[in-house]
Amino acid sequence: MKNEMKLEFKWSRLESLTAIELYEIIKARESVFVVEQHCPYQETDDLDLHAWHLFALVNGELATYARVIEPGVKSSQPSIGRVMTVKKFRAQKVGRALMEEAIKFIELKFPDNNIKISAQVYLQTFYESLGFHASSEPYDEDGIRHIDMIKLANRTTK
Repeated sequence: MKNEMKLEFKWSRLESLTAIELYEIIKARESVFVVEQHCPYQETDDLDLHAWHLFALVNGELATYARVIEPGVKSSQPSIGRVMTVKKFRAQKVGRALMEEAIKFIELKFPDNNIKISAQVYLQTFYESLGFHASSEPYDEDGIRHIDMIKLANRTTK
């Protein structure tokens, strides 16, 4: 009964999300970042107000999520954060498709910009496979080891 899984990507600013979409995103992010990772912190923050929210649905159900912060808000480069996949969809590798969509969005919307992420150390190899490289030593963020990573811009020649 393994049907072909179709991801439906949706991009939205916070004010354009429906109440149900926002509820599903917050519920999923808290489930992963606060409950699963035993990390009590203010998961919903003011950056959500300035972010492009990317989520993917499978048969109408939230499967994976990330947010893109524009350059000049958090850092000089655009950044991708809060990358997560709902537990039941992790075996289907939807996180790679999500990151590819986020990278494509940034390359179109903010061309000639490097992309910055703060990655959990155990995912460093995954992000390297998407073109990121470490730009810091590992550090502790809310009790979890992270590393800053950069994906260099595909510089266009003019």
